[in-house]
Amino acid sequence: MKLRSIAPAALAFTLLFTACVPQRKYEELQSSMDAMRTESEAALAKARDAQATLDAQANEMSDLKRRVKLLEQDTTTLGTSLRKMQQQYDKINALNDELLDKYNKLLAGDRSENRKLLTDLEALRLDLQNKEDSIARSSKRLAEREARLSELQSELDRKDAAMRDLKDRVSRALTGFEGKGLTVEQRDGRIHVSLENKLLFPSGSATVDKQGRDALVKLAKAIESDRDISILVEGHTDTDMILPGSTYKDNWELSVERATSVVRILQEGSAIEPRRITAAGRSEFVPVDPADKSKNRRIEVILTPDLTALYNLVKD
Repeated sequence: MKLRSIAPAALAFTLLFTACVPQRKYEELQSSMDAMRTESEAALAKARDAQATLDAQANEMSDLKRRVKLLEQDTTTLGTSLRKMQQQYDKINALNDELLDKYNKLLAGDRSENRKLLTDLEALRLDLQNKEDSIARSSKRLAEREARLSELQSELDRKDAAMRDLKDRVSRALTGFEGKGLTVEQRDGRIHVSLENKLLFPSGSATVDKQGRDALVKLAKAIESDRDISILVEGHTDTDMILPGSTYKDNWELSVERATSVVRILQEGSAIEPRRITAAGRSEFVPVDPADKSKNRRIEVILTPDLTALYNLVKD
């Protein structure tokens, strides 16, 4: 979606009008344009920071899964080690029976034989004690690992259940917009709400229309109570270039402005805390279907759970 180029006659009229504008009015307009450009550049910088934060969260999720896998491998290894030690313990018990037999013989033997038997008995006793201590430590470590793994799995299950419930609530809230360019998906542990531009914006504009505002207000109400969910609003465009004379310098700027417009409506229509929500522009560089420009022109609202509890379980 792009602004149409200005017709030659309209351009001539604009030039004539500009020439008739007093110098002070012209300077005021120029100052306003500069301020708008500065605000857009600041928004673009925030968008890039938001993308960096999203990438860091994705890396953190990958690291958490890797640590869970390592914990499972460690638990398997400790279990195998414990079984081997149990076998050794059985052999030690058999050896202890042998020592008791020798001790009984000791009572009937001479002093020299008695001293040798006593020495052997003490050495075997110490060896038995060391092995029992080792088995006890291994059993404790295994129990601790199993407890941590169980706790971690419970937390993962709780997060998954919470995200499924959130997806269901969002889907129910937006039921009336099915078939109008809206989809709700759960992937990579996050909820993706995709709204095509035809549902939100008039052509070439970053102003949300009435139908789009209604959808966004319902979405905001569905997610405002989930205070441990972070909200990233991404603006996406197609590959068409911005035409000369447009309000926007390029697709980066247009995508940021549209994302910012959506963020304002989400906040105005709900009790969502501003610190939970971020606006970002992705321009034309993350298409969903290179062959269909209309699908690429969209807003993505990405809902991400707080992973702090999971991270604390596996960081040690």
